[in-house]
This record gives sequence, structure tokens and C-alpha cells, in this order.
Amino acid sequence: MQKKRWIRRKLPIFICTFFIILYVDFQLRSSSLPKLSVAHPLVPGPLQRSIQEAPSPARDAQIPGGNSSDSREEDGGHSDSESAHFTLPELKLEDIFIAVKTTGRFHETRLALLLETWISRTKAHVNVHFTDAEDEDLHSEGYNMVVTACQSDHSQQALSCKMSAEYDGFMASDKRWFCHVDDDNYVNPEALLSLLSAFPQDGDIYVGKPSLDKPITAHELLEGNATREVRFWFATGGAGFCLSRRLAEKMAPWAGGSQFEQTSARIRLPDDCTVGFIVEERLGVSMVHCPLFHSHLENLLLISHRSIQHQVHTHARTPRTHARTHARTHARTHARTHARTHALTHARTHARSLALARSLAHSLTHSLTND
Repeated sequence: MQKKRWIRRKLPIFICTFFIILYVDFQLRSSSLPKLSVAHPLVPGPLQRSIQEAPSPARDAQIPGGNSSDSREEDGGHSDSESAHFTLPELKLEDIFIAVKTTGRFHETRLALLLETWISRTKAHVNVHFTDAEDEDLHSEGYNMVVTACQSDHSQQALSCKMSAEYDGFMASDKRWFCHVDDDNYVNPEALLSLLSAFPQDGDIYVGKPSLDKPITAHELLEGNATREVRFWFATGGAGFCLSRRLAEKMAPWAGGSQFEQTSARIRLPDDCTVGFIVEERLGVSMVHCPLFHSHLENLLLISHRSIQHQVHTHARTPRTHARTHARTHARTHARTHARTHALTHARTHARSLALARSLAHSLTHSLTND
């Protein structure tokens, strides 16, 4: 009877423990798998869902002095879908305009590291480096350099000035995609090509990774010193982002020529925020959030080894930084483990010595008593 009562009391505990072990094992197994793979973009997964959910403009573009319906009438009333009946050829690496934003004081440090790695594999037809200082060595080595008249600091005006030059450079080219990266980003060209190939080539695509967990709030300046609160997502420039040709063309009223800097000043935010403002707020196109872009704010050690080859952008300074962090963590863990082991060994030794002393004292007392 007592045995049955004992079983009834213990059985729920055993069952709960069993399911907890199963849950923990499942979490460990699932966390070790890559969350996204761009090697096979047609396989159902997060990437395909992101592409399928990428919406068309939610409303007509707010073009100053007119609207999108007027522009369609001027073109003979043909819609975009009617004119885009043909199939674009397969995307190639040379179809991607990769703009690297840098500054003169980082030519021999940050930029030099990129030139030795991924840029050396793609410099023939892809990369254009936007800087604020001449560099004869880079020109002589055949790198595509664009020296802007922008300031060399990290101010909103300087950043927006360079982004404006990047945009104009892309629009003047025949490339199909515009991708922006900073001079401390490492780009995986094969993964980038695989990612962009998975999107509709004639669609309105703005893909990147936000640095915030919610849309940013800004106050747009209006006439008469009035303001209007706006909220929108933006892809952080620190992780890089890409725009399709079709979407970039629609951005022209707010991004072409001096318009980009004026738009940036209107919301008083830097270049990457301005791109998000134009795309989401002005054009009504939602940003595609992609986990394959990474900035300096992230820890690359959290990326599984099996999926690292599929990441599109990583931070060039991140491996070194995280190596130091890993070394410190390892040293700290080792010190704690050593201290615990030493304390445990000391406690066990002390307990054994105490037990031996008690045994000897008991034996001695017993011997004296017998005598």
C-alpha cells in the first residue's frame, strides 16, 4: 500500500522531468541548425516567406507636383505590370552595384583589409569606393574610386552627401541592384548573388537588417516650421542593404541630385534612416528584414558554423573583437572552474583529514579506556 502511494506521488515528477529533458534536447538541436540558407532559395523557409511577403507599394507615391496615376497616364495608361511582361535574364555578379563608403583616414586600415579580401575578388566590375580624399595608389592599382566633395567627418550632412553620390552613381550605371556597405563590412559575393537572385527581379525590393527592434520615430519638417511625426523601418548602414533598380528609380524625386541631402535635413536623420524614410514613408514599400546581414552590434559567435558561409554581410572588425571577447570569457571561465575545483578539492581533503583525525582520536580513546 505504501509502495503504491509512493508511486502515485513520484510518477508525476518523473513524467514532468522526462518532458523537460525532451524539451531541452529539442531546443539544443534546433538552435544548432542554420536558421536560413540561401544556397537553395526555392526551398520553403524564412527567406522564401520574406520574399513572398514583400509587398508592393501600399499607396501611390507622393511625388511633388503630381502622383503616380498622372505619370501612368503620360505613359499612355500602361501599368507597370503590363510593361513588365518579359523575363529578365539570370542575375550575375556584374549586375550588382556595390558601393563602399569610406574616408581618407581609413584607406590604409579598414579599406586595406577589404582590398586584400573580398574586394580583390570582385574589383573588375562591381565595387565603387566613395571617399573624400584622393589616393593615387588605389587609382594606380585599378580600383574604382569616386572622390566626392563631401566632408570627412561622421556628421549627418557628410553621411548623406556620400549616400547621395552613391545613389547617383548607381542611377548613372546599367546595374540592376544597388548595395551599400561601409568600409568595415565583409561581403560574401556568392551569398549576396544567391540572395538577390531569389527576389523578383522586376519588383520593389528594399532588403537589409534593422538595428532597432521597432520602427524609428522622426519628425518631418513641414512648411511654416510645422512638424509631422512619422514612423518607419530602416536598414542600418552598418550591416549594409540593397535596393532593386525599379525601386531606386521610384526614389528619384527624393534621392536624385541634391534631393537626398534635402530629404535627410527634412527629417534630421542620417543617410540610412533617410533611405528607409523614402522607401517606407514616401513610397509605401515595406522593408524586407533579412537575418543574413550583420553589423558591429552583433556577436558572430552566435552564428552556427554550418550557416556562416551563407551570411551575406558581416562586420570586418567583428572576428577580431569577438576573438578577444572569447579569450576573455574563456580565461574567466577557466579561472572560475579552477577556483571551484581547488575549493572542492580542498574541502574534500579537509574532510578526509578531519575524518582521519576523528578516527585516530576515537581509537586512542578506546585504547586508553581498555587500559
